[in-house]
Amino acid sequence: MRRLTLRRVALATALALSGTAGACAPKPIVARDPVPAPGPGFGYVCDSRPVVLNAYSTNCEPTMREPTAVLRAKG
Repeated sequence: MRRLTLRRVALATALALSGTAGACAPKPIVARDPVPAPGPGFGYVCDSRPVVLNAYSTNCEPTMREPTAVLRAKG
């Protein structure tokens, strides 16, 4: 009988703590990038190289994108 009571106390404590965790932030935190996204005509060409300890060194350069060709056929 004692084991059942300890489980109930632990369950009640867990439920109380989980309820208070949601009440900590009344306003959601939204991360926004301060740099706006590039337009549809711009792109980046990136080159990545492995370095020591499973890390990578990346170098990106902005470029103009080539216009896409759309082929349509009636048939």
